[in-house]
Amino acid sequence: MPLTYVLITPARNEAAFIDLTIQSMIAQTCLPLKWIIVSDGSTDGTDDIVEKYLPDHRWIELVRTPERKERHFAGKVMAFNAGYEKVKNLNYDIICSLDADISFDPEYFSFLLSQFSKYPKLGVAGTPFVEDGRHYDFRFASTDHVSGACQLFRKECFESIGGYKPLKVGGIDLVAVTTARMNNWETRTFTEKNSQHHKITQSDRNTNLIAVFKSGYHDYLMGSSPLWQILRSIYQMTNKPFVLRGIYFFVGYFWAMLKNAERPVTDEFIKFRRKEQIIRIKKLLFRCS
Repeated sequence: MPLTYVLITPARNEAAFIDLTIQSMIAQTCLPLKWIIVSDGSTDGTDDIVEKYLPDHRWIELVRTPERKERHFAGKVMAFNAGYEKVKNLNYDIICSLDADISFDPEYFSFLLSQFSKYPKLGVAGTPFVEDGRHYDFRFASTDHVSGACQLFRKECFESIGGYKPLKVGGIDLVAVTTARMNNWETRTFTEKNSQHHKITQSDRNTNLIAVFKSGYHDYLMGSSPLWQILRSIYQMTNKPFVLRGIYFFVGYFWAMLKNAERPVTDEFIKFRRKEQIIRIKKLLFRCS
């Protein structure tokens, strides 16, 4: 029997691109049992765009949550959980967190579902995304990691990790995927396909050195090892603004270390993540030798 799936999309003021996401989903050769779009206090017309599709596509449902004054990454998890309440009792195999600013081809979900059928231990799957014409560099973005733009979880895996953790500092998708591997699930980005990410993230704006500093700071919070961070900083120097980008990236990490910033992840998580990073460094050195 083909695998069944449900989708949850937290959407906060996504009027600019959510129409592209909806059009991509409607065109899928394999439709979901249910797609819950959670309007997280949107004020820009996001709700109106979603509502025009509801009469002809009964598998799409709009849920509204009140506008939040406080802005933090945990808000996305709160919105996701509001959607999860609508689907948790349905009989499905795969649950997906889908951003409201990406688009993809009609075979996208059919392809990913087929991978879960092939690999019984596959717990989390997704694809890379293309942003402003740029692709992931998998020297530092391992195919073991799955982008938060579209993450598909086997139902048993999602339940075993306790769902998404509401971390105000971010790293929600990273923690979910890493925790899945800690629980002996396989996680994989399948590079045979990709999605288009239409909203450029702050950390990817090359001239925004403050965002680069924050990214390095965040890496410390998520338990990255100093050696890994040095290598990443050297690589970052090759991107615009040259040299400065790598310096700001490492200074952000070093500043968090100097402050002994409180980490929102467990010691077990940090130990596991650093072990994975050392393995990847050894593999990289072996390929270069």
